Amino acid sequence: MVPRILVTAFTAIVMAVPVLAEDVEIKTTHVAGHVYVLEGYGGNIGVSVGDDGILLVDDQFANIADKIRAALAAVKKGDVSFILNTHFHGDHTGGNTVFGHEAVIIAHDNVRQRLSTPQQMWGETRDPMDAVAWPVVTFDEAVSVHFNGEEIKLFHLPNGHTDGDALVYFTGSNVLHMGDLLFSGIFPYVDLEHGGTVEGFVANQEKVLAMGLPADVKVIAGHGPLSTLDHVRDSVGMIRATTALIRKEIDAGKSLEDIQKAGLPETFASWDWSFITTDRWIETIWNTYAE
Repeated sequence: MVPRILVTAFTAIVMAVPVLAEDVEIKTTHVAGHVYVLEGYGGNIGVSVGDDGILLVDDQFANIADKIRAALAAVKKGDVSFILNTHFHGDHTGGNTVFGHEAVIIAHDNVRQRLSTPQQMWGETRDPMDAVAWPVVTFDEAVSVHFNGEEIKLFHLPNGHTDGDALVYFTGSNVLHMGDLLFSGIFPYVDLEHGGTVEGFVANQEKVLAMGLPADVKVIAGHGPLSTLDHVRDSVGMIRATTALIRKEIDAGKSLEDIQKAGLPETFASWDWSFITTDRWIETIWNTYAE
């Protein structure tokens, strides 16, 4: 069972309506080295703390910024120096409007473009975010931040979850934040409206597995529990297998409704959750390959 608050967070991606702050609890976990993860409402927040200060990977929503600050203060007091956004969705960038007053925001070029212009999401128009929330440092392929005694590498992987996805690797701490290129143990959301593709999503996960990272690297998923490379492999296997099954049905002339009625084998039942149900995952693959 996926927590209700995670489901609500994905409604917020579409409608940009944050949850009531009093409904949110922030859980802090030390991952390794200088890195912590904050789980609350929306995408998991990576945190680097050390002599140089505080760096965030994503920042959830503005209306829970006080709760995020309180969780940070329990680890290290002070302002946030840098924010690294893994992509543009509101449950990962909403806090930019607060923390952007004190921090340098860094993200892929397409993240700035999407945050600074109106975006169509599921038939609704999302207004641009305030300028304070826009990345002030952008990159095309890669960039490094040297902070808290380690090199923090950002890599762009194209056309996966969106067209602006970035991995964040803490080289000294040996922690990889994958943003929404990993939904750990659940069907992923592939944003087909904003440059995401099913093939790109799984191909990017395979690139992660081919990067030569240490086998014991800790992986922060965009959504889901603290993970490992085995969880990435599990996701690759699920996507490859379900895509092959559904494409076979498409090639046989089956309609979307027929494929959804038949469903997927029971072995994939555990991946189903309230936002990306089995039917919605089948529809995502259908929308990708049926034409």
